[in-house]
This record gives sequence, structure tokens and C-alpha cells, in this order.
Amino acid sequence: MSNRGNKTDVILIGAGIMSATLGTFLKELVPDWEIKVFEKLENAGEESSNEWNNAGTGHAALCELNYTTEKPDGSIDISKAIKINEQFQLSTQFWSYLVNHELIKNPEDFIRPLPHMSMVQGDKNVAFLKKRFEALSNNPLFQGMEFSDAPAKLMEWIPLIMQGRPSNEVIAATKIDSGTDVNFSALTHMLFDHLQNKNVDIKYKHSVDNMKRASDGSWELKVHNIESGSIEHHNAKFVFIGGGGGSLHLLQKSGIPEGKHIGGFPVSGIFMACNNPEIIAQHHAKVYGKAKVGAPPMSVPHLDTRYIDNKKSLLFGPFAGFSPKFLKTGSMFDLLTSVKPHNVLTMLAAGVKEMSLTKYLIQQVMLTKEQRMEELREFIPNAKSEDWDLVVAGQRVQVIKDTVEGGKGTLQFGTEVVSAADGSIAALLGASPGASTAVHVMLEVINKCFPQHMIDWEPKIKEMIPSYGVSLMENPELLHEIHTLTAETLALREKELVYS
Repeated sequence: MSNRGNKTDVILIGAGIMSATLGTFLKELVPDWEIKVFEKLENAGEESSNEWNNAGTGHAALCELNYTTEKPDGSIDISKAIKINEQFQLSTQFWSYLVNHELIKNPEDFIRPLPHMSMVQGDKNVAFLKKRFEALSNNPLFQGMEFSDAPAKLMEWIPLIMQGRPSNEVIAATKIDSGTDVNFSALTHMLFDHLQNKNVDIKYKHSVDNMKRASDGSWELKVHNIESGSIEHHNAKFVFIGGGGGSLHLLQKSGIPEGKHIGGFPVSGIFMACNNPEIIAQHHAKVYGKAKVGAPPMSVPHLDTRYIDNKKSLLFGPFAGFSPKFLKTGSMFDLLTSVKPHNVLTMLAAGVKEMSLTKYLIQQVMLTKEQRMEELREFIPNAKSEDWDLVVAGQRVQVIKDTVEGGKGTLQFGTEVVSAADGSIAALLGASPGASTAVHVMLEVINKCFPQHMIDWEPKIKEMIPSYGVSLMENPELLHEIHTLTAETLALREKELVYS
């Protein structure tokens, strides 16, 4: 059975934050394009964008120590932190545009102001944090950051973390009040409600089983209606694969050469969630520590205040877990079936290189709750086991590919866009900072896949994102203006920021 009438301009696979963002952009840029969305689950934002599956930090490199590295000469490289901060600023500008134009309402339902902090222990780490603070606080993007190694000041900032510590412990922290907590699930729902109002056809419980090129260069998709069991055929000029961990299999099915020699390695996360309201009330910040020696960058321990369903919660983690599934709702054969003749050597090379990661994951999987509590007590010395529950977070599939710098089978920690040379299909792979930089990543997709439209679209993009194509770091006045406007529109004024 072939429904040849099912032709459309754009198909988005997966109803997460990425498809929601791309769909919203395209509806603003070309309102008359027809868009269809296929999601195998019964609701939007249920997998990688779900608030329990996603760490929820508005990743702006304000507190994540793995985005600033120490060079051999002892100086601090802040280039990655600058890049990620500027990318997050694109997100807040776009969200402000949507609120100002009443395309979405009640920003406090998805974003709230929350201090972002880094905390370290020991002389060597404190020296590193101080150098990092000096390097960042000279930069307009990170203005307002404070540093302290004074126990009295730290007790004021993080009482829960400071209680019960020996008075002679060497400890320091940085704090910046312009951080945020973002509920990407709530935002995803808002964006899909908006798209539905704009006549975007969103089909839940529809799984894309296969795809192939049609003779005219468009894409034929074989779609399984999970509820009725029937098979539908849909055709689109442009396809975006935004299915989280499920994207790799679909990219492989597309057969595009750009999807070859790429593998995926799944890592699951486990958090401890506090169930005691009295403890939750004592902490108000996202506090990031330093990853242990030998631990991968995604395992940076952090104690996060989160707002989930408008209720304050407290999470600690992540502890790494391992499952061969590429999605929480995926199959135990996901990893095995992702190995193909074209990527088997890449995958094997990564396996040999990443023995320390494999060892780390095995150790993490074997941890008992009490051993996890011991790690938590490095943050909260007085933590009691009965106040904390284990929560299994989402699956993240780290990209494995051959790179010039890393050679064959290099594990990538980050977010990657893979697109066909003709721009007719793009897939999003990878993990953190993911959702926080969704706007930047989707602008990259638009640039790569629709170069012929960019001259016409650029004025509208600049209307939505005033800093588009401009470095905010090099334009402190524009940065100040944008900060003031987004803070007002998104109700992010917890404390006045002073810009010099």
C-alpha cells in the first residue's frame, strides 16, 4: 500500500526539543511550508527531552569545569566556555522572541533564575578554580562571577554543603547569579502546542521504520502506525532526524555517505533525588564539582536545584550506568544492530582506546546505594540514606567517529549534526550540552541544509535573534542590551546584574 498523496515539504522525526525548535524556526521563516512530525511515543518530550531524563541545566559554561581546561603552561583555556555561553545566549533570545510575540506564554513554567556554582576541594583544585575565575571574570560574558574560599561566605552560599565539614578543609567555590534552571520537557510541550496551532501535523505513536531516496531526490518514509498496526508511506523534500539515541539507526537506513563510519556508544545516567522537603529547602543553586581522575566528562558530579512541575527538587549525580539500548524505550539489540560493515573498525578501535571508560562504567554499574551515598557525602557531609532515592535518567548515545586529531574510533562528547551534501536530510547525534544549545544547533541545520534561502531568511533570523552572526563577547553593549531584555521577558531577575 502506498499513499502517494502523502507528500509534504518537511518531515521531523522525533517530538523532542530539537524537532520542536527546528519546526518553530521553519514556521516563522516560511509559514506556508507543510510540516509533519512523527513520534513513536504517545506524547512530546518523553524521551531525551524529559525533565527526569535530562540534567536540566541551562548549560552556559558558568559552572561546568570540563569546559575550561588547564594548558601545559598553567594558563586556562576558556574558548569552549565562551562558545557554549554564546550558544546558550542564542536560546534565551529566541525564547524571548517567542514570548514577546505570544507564541508561547508563562516563561516561568520552563525557565527560572538560579545561581550556578563550581565547588572544589584540595589545594591544587582551589588554585585551578582561582585561575579559572580570573580568566572568566575578565570576560564580559561571565561578569558578575564571584570567588570565595572563606568558610563563612561559603556557608552563606551553600549551607547544606558546608554543614558538618572540618574547619580546616581546603575548599572554594565560584558563584554567578545569572544562571538558569530549564525544564526542556515543559518548553517542548509549549512549542508543539504552538506548532499544532500553526497546522503542523503531529502524529504520535508513529514509528519511522525505513527511508529511501526517491528518483526526484526527495525522501520516501515507511511509517508504522503503532496503534492500528498499518504501514503508511510519506514523502518529503527535507527530513530531520531528531530522535535522540534512535537517530543513528535511521541515519544508517538513509544510506547517505556522510552517515558511514559513525558509531554510537550508549551511556545511561542514574541520579539521586532527595525526598525530604526540609533538605530541598536548604539548597538553592546548581553546584558542579570536578570529575574524578579517569572519569569521562559526562560524569562531572553536581548537586542541582531543579524545578519540575513547578515544584522545587534536589538531584545529585550523575552516576553512569550501562545498557545496550539507545533509548530508554529502545531495544536491547540497539548497540549490536548499529554495528555495520562500514563502522565496525571504527567501533573496534574505540573499544581498544576506551578501556578506561569501559572499566569506569563497570565500576559505576556495580555501585551499591550506600557507595553512591558516600559520593554524595563529598557534597553533603550529613546526607542520610533514607532522604534519597535512585532515579534512572535518560540514555545518551556518545558519537564514535574517525577524526584527524584523535584518529580512528574517537569517542566524541558533544552534539553533532550529520547532513547530506544536498541538504535534503540531517540527523542530530550526541549528548550534552544538547538541549541547552538547541537553537544554535538548529540554526546550524538551517545553514547547512537551506543555503539557497539564507539571504532571504537572514533578516527574519536577526529579528528573532539580535546577536545572530555577531560575537557577544566582542560587543559588550549588545550583550548588556540582550541580557536586560531577555531577563525582563523571561522573568529572570533574581538579582540585578551590574555591567561595567
